[in-house]
Amino acid sequence: MRNKTLFALLAVMALLALAACTSATPTAAPEKTEAPAEVTEAPQATEAPATEEGQLPDLGGKHITVAVENAYPPFNFIDEASGEAKGWDYDTVNEICKRINCVPEFKEAAWDGIFPAMQAGEYDLLADGVTITDERAKIVDFSIPYVTIGQVLLVRADETGTVEDFKANDDKLVGTQTGTTNQIVAEKNFANERISTYDDFGTAIVALLNGDVDGVVIDNVTASGFMNENPGKLKILGQLTSDEQLGFVFPPGSELKDAVNAALESMKADGTLDALNKKWGLTK
Repeated sequence: MRNKTLFALLAVMALLALAACTSATPTAAPEKTEAPAEVTEAPQATEAPATEEGQLPDLGGKHITVAVENAYPPFNFIDEASGEAKGWDYDTVNEICKRINCVPEFKEAAWDGIFPAMQAGEYDLLADGVTITDERAKIVDFSIPYVTIGQVLLVRADETGTVEDFKANDDKLVGTQTGTTNQIVAEKNFANERISTYDDFGTAIVALLNGDVDGVVIDNVTASGFMNENPGKLKILGQLTSDEQLGFVFPPGSELKDAVNAALESMKADGTLDALNKKWGLTK
């Protein structure tokens, strides 16, 4: 019994010693582990589409009404062979609308009363080789100039002498279109009793060819247009003025003006306007 007791006692003491040794060994704290951080990029800032420098306005396919006479070559006229409306105005306005995303609807309109009609907003744009003047600018808005022209005296091909000879001969009669700067130039160079005015230049040219008048005061570009339509029958006797700037016409305060001006500037920059002016004889 004593031996068993002693053995049991020794066994208990051994277990206590082992436990003491085990508890004396420091236990390392587990390393701190973190879930791998999810890599995310900050969202890029989004901005409203900015208008780049030189970018043209976008009218979103807007339809615009464009007044023309269809009797003012080479700006606008009806081709007799095809019956189609043609001219610088058609080509240029179509190119402008191509650039600023609009749809032109050309409307034939008489020259007489066109400025009050534009002032009242009956049309969005007037394309008719219109001279920019301070007086007109009081009731309508103008685009930037697209060409500079001069006024000439257009006569029959068999006319002799000079412009000064023509002026000095009181028997020589002249015609021009009512309400135009051509009429103003005619009145500066000829007595009123020598001047006949017509609703359009086509009628004035017919009067010239028929001998009802001996000359027509007209701009040099349109004179060339009528000469092309009547080969060998007409000629330019001489220049009367040389400093008239032409532009498109808008109702006062029109938002369309800035867009058209931007298109014209881009056409100047890339040579398109110059090419159109040369094609239709506005410049050489």
